[in-house]
Amino acid sequence: MSCAVGLVFFVGAIGLSAIGIAGMILSNHLFRMVLSLAIAEAGANLMLILAGFRWDAVAPILTAEATAQPMVDPVPQAMVLTAIVIGVGVQALALSLVVRIHQRYATLDMREARRRMLADINGG
Repeated sequence: MSCAVGLVFFVGAIGLSAIGIAGMILSNHLFRMVLSLAIAEAGANLMLILAGFRWDAVAPILTAEATAQPMVDPVPQAMVLTAIVIGVGVQALALSLVVRIHQRYATLDMREARRRMLADINGG
C-alpha cells in the first residue's frame, strides 16, 4: 500500500512541476507566469520532501532512549523549509515587478509590455 501511495505522490510532484513549467513557457500574462512559478516550486518542494521520506520511519527526534528504528532524513526537510522562504521572497519580488510594469505600461501582456519597454529605451 505504501508503495502505491508513494508513487501517487511522486506523480503528483512531477505533475505540479510540469504544469508550472508549462505555464511559465506557454503564458504571455505576467501574473499567470508568477502563479506558474509558485506551482512549479510547490512540485519541487514536494519532490524534495518525498526524497527524504520513509514510510516505516519515525521522526528524527533524539531522546534519552536509544531506538533501533529507522528515522526520516531531516536534511530534505530543512532544504524545503529554506526553499519555501526563498520562494516567498522571489514571488514577492516578481509580484512587485508585475505591479510596477502594470502601473507604468498599463498591461500585463508580456509581449506588449516588452514592446513598450523597448520603445521607451529607444526613445520613441
